[in-house]
Amino acid sequence: MTLKTKIILILTVYLLVCITCTQTRQEAQKTPAEIAPQETRDFRSRDKLVVVTNYNSTNYFIYRGQPMGFHFDLLQELADHLDMEVEVQVDNNLEEKFEELEMGDIDLIAVNLTVTKERKDKMAFTVPIMQTRQVLVQRKPENWEQMSSRGIDKELIRNQLDLAGKTVYVQKKSSHATRLQNLSDEIGEPIHIVESGKEAEQLVALVASGQIDYAVSDENVARVNQTYYPNIDVNTAVSFPQNLAWAVNKSSGALLEQINAWISDFRETTRFAVIYNKYFENHRTAKMVVSDYFTLYTGRVSAYDELIRKYSDNIGWDWRLLASMIYQESRFNPSVRSWAGAFGLMQLMPTTAARFGVSSVSSTEEQIRAGVDFIKWLDKRFSWIKDEEERKKFILASYNVGLGHVLDARRLAEKYGKDPDKWDNNVDDFILKKMQPEFYNDPVVKYGYCRGTETYNYVSDIYSRYVHYMNIIAEYQTE
Repeated sequence: MTLKTKIILILTVYLLVCITCTQTRQEAQKTPAEIAPQETRDFRSRDKLVVVTNYNSTNYFIYRGQPMGFHFDLLQELADHLDMEVEVQVDNNLEEKFEELEMGDIDLIAVNLTVTKERKDKMAFTVPIMQTRQVLVQRKPENWEQMSSRGIDKELIRNQLDLAGKTVYVQKKSSHATRLQNLSDEIGEPIHIVESGKEAEQLVALVASGQIDYAVSDENVARVNQTYYPNIDVNTAVSFPQNLAWAVNKSSGALLEQINAWISDFRETTRFAVIYNKYFENHRTAKMVVSDYFTLYTGRVSAYDELIRKYSDNIGWDWRLLASMIYQESRFNPSVRSWAGAFGLMQLMPTTAARFGVSSVSSTEEQIRAGVDFIKWLDKRFSWIKDEEERKKFILASYNVGLGHVLDARRLAEKYGKDPDKWDNNVDDFILKKMQPEFYNDPVVKYGYCRGTETYNYVSDIYSRYVHYMNIIAEYQTE
């Protein structure tokens, strides 16, 4: 090898090393969003965001058949802002939620997460949604109603030093456990910390019932619980004010940016104040919690659950799907009558009701029976659709708008290259298109114009609510 060749080779290697070092430095300077995979950053290319929250009397619950809750309402606002579907899952196990986020199984944890340094190493937090303190939940003395507030204070822990030697329950893997451990170190005495699989609100209930003596909860949640457990005291703080936020995977930079921008703006709106006050400042919440139809505690959505269970067996439906349909029809009000003459829980039209042997003066049970018989009749008209969930959507659509219009939409779907036996993104598109002259005048259409938006939303709303019913009622379902 000549000297000239050696020099050229050395220069080439030197240049390659320089380029590599420059690229490495540039890569190191990038934010997590910049180095994340493209499919992770481009979250809008996905059909929906998968969000996990927890069920309790403030975050997510069902009352009189309607899903509600502070974080649930915020998620609906976020979905509207992003113009994306949000799939809500429930998991009251913090450890599992963190693992699911890290593995990429979910996109967002939407609960009151205390922002801590340890957690920041594992996940990316949004800007704070609100602030709160951690407080000790303890039981007031038995004669607290007759005692002055000063007298009560003598019977309760007001100085954190007095927690030495006490047994305090906290939710497993919560920031409450970390805070108590730090407090134990600060006072130089052991606090017996029991990390429970129960959610903080469930621990509050155990304190109120006398099964345990002490628990720790976020102050805003504790004060809500105090409205329906007046025998608990929540006035002893065990922490300074802390930020509460949602969390995303550390690689989800673009999603985090979008959510942060939305939260920053939305927190300043009247709408946010209304939502916050609804769940944290409204004392009528106590009446909801003791209602027979506060589903989280009772497993019931209406006064007619037993009948709904009974007749759903006749068609092989999950009773919660039929319940969601009845809520959509009548809000479980048997006296309601529509402008078109439909009546009762099932909102049967007079001609349909007569076909199945009922009228507006028939009993509620007979009306449910007739509505289910009508569903069974429709089921036979779609017997060729082998996928049961797909067939149910066609049945629901037909119940709402009439069999003829749905069959029209099937024929249009087939004509224009869509699958006539699939509802979502196929036949439902043509129910919507039946509002347009070029489609309702098409030669394959026999029943003309229909108000397709109503039917499209009818099926979508019933299934969306059904998911919420399954989220909340599953563990409380009884036969």
